[in-house]
Amino acid sequence: MVSQEQVAALLIKVAVSASIASILMRFNRIQQILLRDDRTVADRLQLAFIFSILFGVSAGVRALTNQYPAIDLALEGATIAGLLGGYVSGLITGLCVSLPDMVAGKWMSMPLFAAAGIIGGLMHDLAPRREDIWHFSPFVDLNLYRFFKQILRADRLSIDRRVVQLAAFNLICNALVITIELLRWGVHKEFKRHNTFFIFDGSPATTSLIVVSAITTLFAICLPIRVWGSFRAERQLETQHAHLTEARLTALTNQINPHFLFNTLNSVSTLIRIDPDRARSMIYRLSKILRRLLRKTDNFSPLREEVSFIDDYLAIEIVRFGDKLRFHKEIESGALDRLIPSMILQPIVENSIKHGLSSKIEGGSIYLRIWTEGPRLLISVEDDGVGIAESKLEQIFTSGIGVSNVNERLRVLFGTAYSMTIDSREGQGTRTVIEIPQGDSAIHAPDQSLARATRSYES
Repeated sequence: MVSQEQVAALLIKVAVSASIASILMRFNRIQQILLRDDRTVADRLQLAFIFSILFGVSAGVRALTNQYPAIDLALEGATIAGLLGGYVSGLITGLCVSLPDMVAGKWMSMPLFAAAGIIGGLMHDLAPRREDIWHFSPFVDLNLYRFFKQILRADRLSIDRRVVQLAAFNLICNALVITIELLRWGVHKEFKRHNTFFIFDGSPATTSLIVVSAITTLFAICLPIRVWGSFRAERQLETQHAHLTEARLTALTNQINPHFLFNTLNSVSTLIRIDPDRARSMIYRLSKILRRLLRKTDNFSPLREEVSFIDDYLAIEIVRFGDKLRFHKEIESGALDRLIPSMILQPIVENSIKHGLSSKIEGGSIYLRIWTEGPRLLISVEDDGVGIAESKLEQIFTSGIGVSNVNERLRVLFGTAYSMTIDSREGQGTRTVIEIPQGDSAIHAPDQSLARATRSYES
């Protein structure tokens, strides 16, 4: 029978293994080496160095103090190194972590730990795919359950090969780990003088003790793999979320640009027969805008460039509308170098012209005001057009292309850190105010943004 003290020692051994796995995840460089699937020779050597130091120290503390046998994870460390890094990492780690025992006269530790590292490398090569290593688990019954469940189906052709492969991989790996522990017990028993470390040195090696010790070694090896696999899966989800966000931003930007070009080309087509000179001027302005769009690669640009973009755009529209369209801007000089999301001003100005001023016989004015309040940048686009009907104002962030896309881009980039408000009254005009933070800490905040449209309006 296994005593309570022996059970406690085995549980401490598993806990130490899990603790070491968690501590390693606090270092970015170690994360990069551990969690990747394809490692270079340099990565494998670094992996062997890290494991040699870490697990060699655990063996050295036990050997020097002749106490704390549960913290010695030298054999487990060599096996894990081989499983993750292949034969080279496993062999080097096995040789290095055996040095404390060699100094203590336990000479059989070196060939045993080297063999454990090589067996770990064999497990590495047996994985159907490199990422399957992270699915290594002592609970083979779950994979076997899925396997036999598929076999018992009427349609044998529907058997998932991945389930079969994972079941076979886990069975073989579990058997190899148990074999390693049995080798340790055998070496400890047969070589009386120069044997190797065994956690229950001096205790009678009963069958139950050997079985429990083998199971403990299995968990001590599997737990770090599962802990690191969880970190790896979490990081992959974060990467996929970042890629999704980038794809959404690209899609939203691509929606805005064709919308702008379509309306501009309509203006050119209107003038090309009746006033070729003005049409030529519009095309020149359009070419400047297109050149800027073609070299645009970032989601952010200096406010100075965005204002210049608006100047070119309105120069085109003023050619079309003549004296009916007037543009006024008040911009705080210190704000021109601030970074803002690209292409957020033009859709709002375009809406002011298209929906606010184009149907007004006498035309009207657009006022662009930009100022700062501490770390925040405020942008106001105001017109004295016909305003927005209350029924349309309530749906302005869910309908249309321009405003809804600007709001969506701001929401994706800043989350709760920005606000966008639209105030309007029929017959008096519309004012849009955007308030955005400055600095990297504001980007990708939780999604609780403020986007509001109100009917009340004060000139």
